Amino acid sequence: MNLKPVLLATALAAPFAHAATVDVQLTNLSQGLYFTPLLISAHDAQYQLFNVGSAASPELAAMAEGGSLDGLVTLADSISAVSAVNPAQGLLMPATSTDASLSLDGDYVLSVTAMILPSNDGFVGLNSWPIPTEPGTYTLYLNAYDAGTEANNELLLDGAGAPGMLGMPAIPGGLGGSGGTGVTTTEATPVVHIHRGSLGDSDANGGVSDINSSVHRWLNPVAKLTVTVSE
Repeated sequence: MNLKPVLLATALAAPFAHAATVDVQLTNLSQGLYFTPLLISAHDAQYQLFNVGSAASPELAAMAEGGSLDGLVTLADSISAVSAVNPAQGLLMPATSTDASLSLDGDYVLSVTAMILPSNDGFVGLNSWPIPTEPGTYTLYLNAYDAGTEANNELLLDGAGAPGMLGMPAIPGGLGGSGGTGVTTTEATPVVHIHRGSLGDSDANGGVSDINSSVHRWLNPVAKLTVTVSE
């Protein structure tokens, strides 16, 4: 299997070559966003789950548009990654955390992905972060990315969530709207890039967006990742 179109080669150097336990805690820092099931994966440094400035793979698009991890998990397994899949056992609510523990014996980098709801193709991500050599606790702040595969129309539509089906699959929490006309019908940046954030509006029964601007707008970073390395 040729993985290069999906997991792109990288020149990052792996930082350690001994057994270690890596405990990971991810905290949703937002006031109104939900994260779909998370993939936390330690893998060889020659691969990337996504690459900013490059087109998203079909597997990344399926996660970013509909929250499906199936393709990315299959790819991670195929490169002998050590992964925690869906540690929160469902959606990660605003201002809550989830934990995972990875037992590693070799050279690894760390990647994290999960779709952001509500969004068209937004996701929280960490791309191939070198796990430190020294035991200790390390804190990272994670940005929201746009997969660049779907226009951010910000509309909740039946059937949305499958790649190629325009619209947002869900607005958890019951605080969204309906009847919007759509923020846009085009995607000006068809590669993975930093998400501009949702625009939203204050009209629950119309306007341009089904997103509530007083609840669902955000600025980066959207998550905190605490990584504890121990022998």
